[in-house]
Parts: sequence; structure tokens; C-alpha cells
Amino acid sequence: MIRDLNRWASATAFATILLSGPGMLAAAPAPGGQQGTQNPPAQQQQQNDKDKQPAPLSMDTPQGNAPTAAPPAASPEEEAALKEFQAVSPNDIDKRIPMAEQFLQKYPQSRYRPVMYQTLVSGYLAKQEVPKMLDAGEKEIALNPNDTPVLGLMGQTLARTVNSKTPNALEQLNKAEQYSKRAIEVTPTLPKPPDLTDEQFTMAKNNALEMAYSGLGLVYLQKGKYSDAIPALEQSVKADNHPEPDPVNWYLLGLANEKASHFDAAVVAYTKCASIQSTLQSNCKSGIDSAKKASSTQLSAPN
Repeated sequence: MIRDLNRWASATAFATILLSGPGMLAAAPAPGGQQGTQNPPAQQQQQNDKDKQPAPLSMDTPQGNAPTAAPPAASPEEEAALKEFQAVSPNDIDKRIPMAEQFLQKYPQSRYRPVMYQTLVSGYLAKQEVPKMLDAGEKEIALNPNDTPVLGLMGQTLARTVNSKTPNALEQLNKAEQYSKRAIEVTPTLPKPPDLTDEQFTMAKNNALEMAYSGLGLVYLQKGKYSDAIPALEQSVKADNHPEPDPVNWYLLGLANEKASHFDAAVVAYTKCASIQSTLQSNCKSGIDSAKKASSTQLSAPN
């Protein structure tokens, strides 16, 4: 699933925050002329981690969902090409990606474009080819502005890959904020697709919301808006009902609380992060020590 494929980005998010510092863009003018407070932490080494019609909610199904508008009827040749594509295992991304690209090139107005773009989004994400993933995601959102899993993924991925050296970094963060907010707005309003159980539908919505709130929280953190980042990241960890939660969101929640001088809450979040098996554990343990030390020498801000 898209949510699981995106776990590799945890190392990127960690490096972005630690190397560039939270609030790295706080000094840049935000819409409305507001500015945040910049207070970057010390640099640390980057770690590797393995880790225009509304569309119905996609559950990362191999075949996806067609748009609800009435596109041109598919020719027998096009239908045959789709069946050939569907016959390939979803796990065989090295075969499915070029097939999807070829299909889109041959049938640029096909009603099955969302199927192909969703495949390219998840496939390029799995291959960690982020620019190509983002390009496919942009095209899918242009077709289906309410594809909430892709909106959530795009918001989170953009936020986790922007750093101080990224060209048009503020523009990219603003786009991540836009996608994340759109996913948060639309997800609760979507009707349940008939082919999904109630449990599957709830899981799909939670996956989309987890990524969307994560992206939004990180955008606020990057902009130095710590008091806004905290509730967004709290919603992200709340929506994460997986056996192995994403440790990045707990780390970011700890960091946002620490920067906002909510030291006790920071210790709680860092402790949760440290309990999850990942390469972030040592950093979360350091965060615990940092927040406790700050609590002993600084006044905690009211919640």
C-alpha cells in the first residue's frame, strides 16, 4: 500500500529537520506577510532508513478507479491493453511502470488514465524516484482533485523532501500544505465504494488522513509555526492504527513540542518514538534527554 511504501521517507524527513533545522523557512515571508521564529538545532548526520470530477476513494487497488465523468469510449485495442496490464502482478513494478507509461503515450485521452497514474505514483515511490512520483501525482490530481490517498501522499512527500537547498522551497511547502489540507477536507465526505468493506474503507480514510496531517504538521514545523504543527501531528499519530506506527510523526511531534516549550509533552512523544524499532530510536532517546534538560532550566509554556 502507498502508506507502507512511503515509510522510506522517514530518513529523509529526519535529515531535513536535523540538517536544515525546524523553522528553516520561518524567515521567508509567508502569505499575508507573517513570519515565524527561526531556531535551528545543531546539525547531525543523515541516517538511512529501509524503510475534473471527484474520484472515489482509492484503496491502492491494482486496477484503481475510473473517473466519474464520461470519457471517450475505449476501443477494443485499448481494452485489450488494459487487460494485459491488469494481468501483471502489482508487485512487478519493473514491468508495470513501463507498461503504464506506454499505455498513457498510446492512449492519452483514455478513461483509464487514473489507473495508470496511480500505478506510476506507487511504483516510482517504491523505487524512490521522487521527481517522477511527484510528476505522476500532479497529473492524477489534475484528473481527480479528490483522490485523497494521492493528495495525502503528495503533501507528505513534498514536505519530507524539501530542505533549505531546494529550489523554490517555500513554493513547494505551500503546495504540500495545499494538498494536505485538501485531503483533510475531502476525506470525511467521500462515499464508501461498493467494493470495499466498512473496515477497509475506514482504514483507507485513516491512511489518507495520517499522511495528510503528517505533511501539514511538517510544513508548519518547517515554517516555524510550532503551535500549529502540534495539533496536526497529533491528528496524524491518532489516525495511525498500524501495528508498526510511523516513528517519524512521533519524532516530529516531540520536536514541535520541544520547540514550543511543551517539554513534558515532548518527552512523551520522543518516548513513543524511541519504543518503535527504527533507525530513529537513538535520536528520539537524545530528544528525551534534551527535553528533560530544557525542562530543568527553562519555563514550560502553557498548553
